[in-house]
Amino acid sequence: MAKGYWVSVYPTISDPEMLTAYDKLAGLAVQAAGGRLLSRIPSRGGRVVAHEAGMTQRVVLIEFDSFEQAVAAYESEAYQKALVALPDDFERDFRIIEGAD
Repeated sequence: MAKGYWVSVYPTISDPEMLTAYDKLAGLAVQAAGGRLLSRIPSRGGRVVAHEAGMTQRVVLIEFDSFEQAVAAYESEAYQKALVALPDDFERDFRIIEGAD
């Protein structure tokens, strides 16, 4: 069974503190759903080498045991509560993708 992944890209973050409440709630929801944080860069000391367009936006990658588990985690009550913590004008590109395996 192919794994599932959440991929989030944040084009701009003018105030990182805006994400504090969301990060806490989302982290708990992801953990409860069996998700594992694989990477959150460039924050927390993560390294990034940008090519092509040269953008070093914040990227978060979370792994689940299956695509269905990733979708269910997003639709969970716990994660929906986390989404409410994001500011109304906050912009990000969020995708749930199926792994190649």
